[in-house]
Amino acid sequence: MGYGLIKVIDKDVQLLALGVIELKKYTDHYTKLKKIFDRVLSLIDHYHPDEMAVEAPFFGKNVQSMLKLGRAQGVAISAALARSIPIFEYAPRKIKMSITGQGNASKEQVAMLLKSLLKIKELPKDLDATDGLAAALCHYYQTNVPVASKSFNSWKDFINKNPGRIKK
Repeated sequence: MGYGLIKVIDKDVQLLALGVIELKKYTDHYTKLKKIFDRVLSLIDHYHPDEMAVEAPFFGKNVQSMLKLGRAQGVAISAALARSIPIFEYAPRKIKMSITGQGNASKEQVAMLLKSLLKIKELPKDLDATDGLAAALCHYYQTNVPVASKSFNSWKDFINKNPGRIKK
C-alpha cells in the first residue's frame, strides 16, 4: 500500500514523504490490516496532515482481491478518522487525469510526471508509492482551482469576485 505526503505553502507544493507499507512478510490478513492501521497513524502523528486523499476502490474481476483491498482502504480511512482528519476519495481515472491529462495513463507515466512536478531525485522501485502521492496531488489540484480557470461574465464580475486583487 503506497502513501505520499505533500506540504503546500501558498501555491508551492513540496514532497514530504513517499513510500509503501510493506506487508509481504505477513501471512495473516488481519495482521496486515493492523500494520496498515498502525503505520497510517504513525504517519499522521508525525506529519499532522490536514486532510487525507485516497483512491476509490475500482471494480476488478477477482472478488477476493476486491474484498481485501476494501478492507485495507477501510483501515487506512479509520486511522485518519481516529485523528479527526477529513477524507477525500478520487476515482483512479480522476487521479490519472489530474496528473497526466489522460485517464488511462500507466503507473509509469504517472510516476514520471510526479518526478518532474515535485522534483523527486529518484523514484521508488514500488510504484504503489507514487500512486499514493498521485492521490495527494490530485486532491490539491481539485481543491485549489486557480483564479484563471474560473469564469467571469465581465470585468465588473471579476472585480466583485476578487476584491483583494485590486490595487488602489
